[in-house]
Formats: sequence, C-alpha cells, structure tokens
Amino acid sequence: MVRFFAVLVLYMVPSALYCLYNNLAFVNLVVFDPTTYFMLMQLRVVVTGIIFQVVFKKQLSHRQWLSLFILTAGCILKQLSLPANHIPVNPTTSTLTKFTQTLFSPNILLILIQLLCSCLAGVYNEKLLKDTGAEVHIMVQNVFMYIDSILCNAVVLGVRGQLMSAFTHTALAQVWQPTVVVIIANNAAVGIVTSFFLRNLNSILKTFASALELVFIAVLSWIILGVPVDIWTAVAIALVTYATFMYAQNPVVNRGRLDEVKKTTETQQLA
Repeated sequence: MVRFFAVLVLYMVPSALYCLYNNLAFVNLVVFDPTTYFMLMQLRVVVTGIIFQVVFKKQLSHRQWLSLFILTAGCILKQLSLPANHIPVNPTTSTLTKFTQTLFSPNILLILIQLLCSCLAGVYNEKLLKDTGAEVHIMVQNVFMYIDSILCNAVVLGVRGQLMSAFTHTALAQVWQPTVVVIIANNAAVGIVTSFFLRNLNSILKTFASALELVFIAVLSWIILGVPVDIWTAVAIALVTYATFMYAQNPVVNRGRLDEVKKTTETQQLA
C-alpha cells in the first residue's frame, strides 16, 4: 500500500462511481418499473464504446459499432419478455408506451447518471489494471478497490446519518443470514472475476459477455424451469448471437502497458 499509494488513491475514482451506481440502483428500481429500468440500462453498451474510445484513444471500426448497436437492440428486446406480473403499474399501458413516457420523465436523469457511473467505472478500472497500475499485482489492485469501496460507502452512510446504526446488533444479525452471506460471496466473486476479465480482455468484450448472459439465462430457464421462450426472447437471442459473431470477426485489442511490464519483469528475472 505504501509502495503503490498513488494507485490506491486513484482507485477511489471507480470505487466512488460504483458506490453511486449501487445506491442509485435501489433508488431507480423504486421509481421505475423493472422492464423500463432494464431496457434503459442496456444503453450502457453504446455508452461504454464511446467512453472506451475517449479513455484509450482507440477508434472503433464501423463494423464494431454496428455490432454494438445490434447488441443493444437485442438486449432491449429481451426486456420486453418480462412477465406482466413483475410490473407494478397499470397493465393496460403497453411496455413501449411506458418506455416512451419514461424518456420524457424528469426522473430519467437518475437512470442516465447510474448508466454513466457504470460505464465510466468499468473503463477507468480497465485503465488502472492495464496502464496506470500495470506493475501492481491484480489481487493487490482488488484489495485497493475494496478498501476504497468501504470508505466510499462509509461516507454515504455518514452523510445519511446511518453509519452507527449500520453496526447495531440487529443490523449485523441481518447481514449474517445464510442467504445474505451467499449473495455477498457471489458478488465478491463476480467482482474478482471481472477484474481478471478487464485485465486480460476489455470493457467492450465485457458488454458482450453480459449480453450473452441473457441468452444463457433464457435457454437454461426453458430447460430447467420450463419457462417458455416467447417471440421477444427468440428475436433477442438471434440479435445477440449475430452481434457477437460479427464482433468476433474484428474484436477490439487493448493490451495497454501489460506486454511492456511483462517484458521488463522477464528481463529483470534473467539479469
């Protein structure tokens, strides 16, 4: 921590963004119905591409952009297949109508801020893993990320006047429920795997991985749970699959300073 203190401080940026993102998720799921919320969040595919170009100064090709737009369309269509009983609004209002109404709602700013936080944090995290903090071991960088995340969430609790109440016997007893512990362990594993993904691959490919998750969930739900695959899901699977195939023919390559650091390390070991 002393040796790479500058990197520890820089990790405060993605930590703060993820902190804001996670808190806004709870706020927005109260304000918006699930279908509209998840449809709007799929716009992060395109936003990630824009931010990736700015941060890494890499220009995506027309074919890569086309695959991102097709992927976005597929993800949005998938959300149209959510069952009506998951939407606590007037059932006579169509999903597309609600989606259009939401676009002109003043609360749309909350979704846009959450979306930008997610995209900025992901791309900036990749920047730290591959460039600024390339010399730092990946697990040490994960430690930096989570130390800063704890500090950010402590600040949020402090501002809301809930810092002390979070450590009461009742609050801690709720945390140590088996289901909650499993969720915490699962999300921690997801965070660590994501760091390996961003270091060895990139943010653009991560959006494709997230989209493919929709496909696998739909197929497995049909096989295991007997959930029918409707027309929206079928079209979404087709679009996501085609977009992934198109992107795979011309993927983005971004190694940052990793090869340079690896070469330097090997030279030092030989010496």
